[in-house]
Amino acid sequence: MKIWKVKEMISYIKADGWMFIRQKGSHRQYRHPTKSGTVTIPGKFSDDLPPNTAKSILKQTGLI
Repeated sequence: MKIWKVKEMISYIKADGWMFIRQKGSHRQYRHPTKSGTVTIPGKFSDDLPPNTAKSILKQTGLI
C-alpha cells in the first residue's frame, strides 16, 4: 500500500467532499454532508500515516 502523508490524505478526502469539523491537538475530524460518520486523521501535516491507519481512513470514507 502507498505511504500516505497526512497532508495528502486530507487533500484526498476533501476532494471527495469531506469537510473539516474540529481539531484537538494533532487530531482533525472531518464529516461528509451525505455520508454517515466522522473520520479522524491523526498527526502533523508532514507525518507519514501508518499503513493500517491510512487503510482504515479510506474504508471509513468509502474511498476503497
